Amino acid sequence: MESNDKKPSGLLNVATGKEHFTLDLHLPSSALAQHIEHYWIINWDLRGQEPYISENLPHPSVHLVIEKDFFQNQSRIMGIVKEKFSIKLEEKGFVFGIKFRPGAAFPFVKIPTYEYTGLSIPAQELFGTEINPFKQAILSQHNQEEMVKLAEAFLHSRMPEQDETLLLINRMIERIKTDSKITTVADISNIFHITVRSLQRIFKTYVGVSPKWVIRRYRLLEIADLLAKGQPQSWHQIVSELGYYDQSHLIKDFKNIVGHSPEQYIKMNKKLL
Repeated sequence: MESNDKKPSGLLNVATGKEHFTLDLHLPSSALAQHIEHYWIINWDLRGQEPYISENLPHPSVHLVIEKDFFQNQSRIMGIVKEKFSIKLEEKGFVFGIKFRPGAAFPFVKIPTYEYTGLSIPAQELFGTEINPFKQAILSQHNQEEMVKLAEAFLHSRMPEQDETLLLINRMIERIKTDSKITTVADISNIFHITVRSLQRIFKTYVGVSPKWVIRRYRLLEIADLLAKGQPQSWHQIVSELGYYDQSHLIKDFKNIVGHSPEQYIKMNKKLL
């Protein structure tokens, strides 16, 4: 199990966040790599300070979250959030999270993922009472490596049988993430020789959102990361590569999701660097 220093794509105000919290990522063991993207741990101490709002663009991933803060301790499942979301950090606390790969929560819980898309629900509803001793073990631990070991043991105890559909989804998601030429569901259908209807069905059950939503989200995450580094050299090229009809459609989509126009987003990040 390795530590991962890479800034997670989708964290919009990462520069100011460094002043208010720490975020550590840990990679899973090879045995769990097809199910888990990483474990994440946030710590903050804002006692005597104003609360801090962390803004995020969601990925098509389900998270198992265990929280310990000034007000309460809880474990919950976060289904995929379709819009930008904010997390309010105040007083003192930490959060331990397990980020499942897209589609990978379904084999563990056997409940269609779309049923809790957009919802935050008690983890016990999906993992049963077994989640309670795991939660208490995490909350009583201060060493991050030990937390990860506890998570690995918990997941190993519930390890599902190999799922060929999940393996296919893993390949499709990886292709979508790394190939910016993929802009439509038909592209995936043609590459993997699977009908559009079948794609929609398995994405609904396993991932919780449509393949069209997944493609568009990864393209928006791609441009948000690009804009955070400064003004792009060619808007025309970006519009073409991301499959938009024209620049105005891209700007509208970006603003609807991120809450700022591309130009505003560039200026914000310049101030923070």
